[in-house]
Amino acid sequence: MTGDKLTEFANVFCLLSSVQEFESAVKYRYYTCDVFTETRFGGNQLAVLPQAVGLSTQQMQEIAREFNFSETTFVLPGRAGHTRHVRIFTPAREIPFAGHPNVGTAFVLASAGEFGEIKSSLTVTFEEQSGLVSVTIQEIGGEVASCELTAPQALSFGKTLPVELVAAAIAIDSQEIVTKTHGPQVASVGLPFIMVELRDRSVLERARISMSGFEALAAEDVMPDVYLYTRGTDGFDIRARMFAPLSGVPEDPATGSANCALAGLLAHYSQDSNGSFSWRIAQGVEMGRPSTLIARAEKKDGVVQTTRIGGAAVLVSEGTIYLD
Repeated sequence: MTGDKLTEFANVFCLLSSVQEFESAVKYRYYTCDVFTETRFGGNQLAVLPQAVGLSTQQMQEIAREFNFSETTFVLPGRAGHTRHVRIFTPAREIPFAGHPNVGTAFVLASAGEFGEIKSSLTVTFEEQSGLVSVTIQEIGGEVASCELTAPQALSFGKTLPVELVAAAIAIDSQEIVTKTHGPQVASVGLPFIMVELRDRSVLERARISMSGFEALAAEDVMPDVYLYTRGTDGFDIRARMFAPLSGVPEDPATGSANCALAGLLAHYSQDSNGSFSWRIAQGVEMGRPSTLIARAEKKDGVVQTTRIGGAAVLVSEGTIYLD
C-alpha cells in the first residue's frame, strides 16, 4: 500500500471513529431565543435545555460557559409538584433568579409544545432557588405572543452606597448621578442590583466599566451588578443599562430581574399609597441589541404587593449538544 493510500485510509478511519464517537455520546437538545424583542438578533440571547435530567452542576456551568450568553437555563421535572424546576447559569456562576431566562424558558417550552395547546393564556410555575416564579403565557393566532413573570420575592432593600464609589465604577462624574428619589441603593425581588439613576441619556450612553471600581464595590460586601437608568422622553418611560463584569456579564442587553426591581423601587417611592404602575423600558440599545420590556407593580396601603416583567421573544436556533 502506497503512502498516499495509507494516509487516505488513516483519514477515513479517523472520520469513522469521530462519527461513532458522536453516535455514542450523550445528547441534549437545546434551543436559543432572543428575549424582550420581536426581531431576531435583537433583545437578550438565551439558551434553553428543555430536558436537562442527568447533567451535573459542573456540566451545566461548562455548557453555560460554552454558549457564553448572559444566561443559560436547564429545565428539570418539578420537585414540589409545580410545572418545572429551572436552574439558571451565567458564564461564571449559578444565580437564584433572573428575568429574561424565565420569560425565554416559558416561551421556548410553550413554542415546543411542552405545555400542550394554549388557548388565549396559560400560567405556569417554575421552581427556582429564589422561590416560585409564575409566568403567564399569552397566545394569539396559535403563536406565543408574550410572557410575563411575577417576581418570586417581595421588594427588599440593601445597602445605600456612596455616590462617589458608584460613579468611579461606571466612569462618570458623581454629580451626574441623581439622588432626588433615591441614592445608589441595592434593591431586589429575587436577585440584588445596585440601582442608580442618571441625569440623562447622554450620561447613560457614556457610562463604562472600571474594573477597579467594581472591585471596590465588591469590597463593600455587595454583589456589584449595577443597573443604570434615566427617565425616557421618546416613547419609553425608562432607558437602562446593566453592568455585571464580576458575574461574567460585562453588559446585559435586557435584565428582567433588575427592571422588575425598578418597578418595585419606583412604586415604593411614589407618593401614591395605592395603585397600578407600568413602565415601558428600553435596554440594550448601546450594544446594538435593542430590547423592550414592560414592567408593572401593584401597591396597596403604601406597600408594594407584586412586581412583574414581560415581553416578546423569538426563536433563533435549535440543535444538539454532545457530551462524553
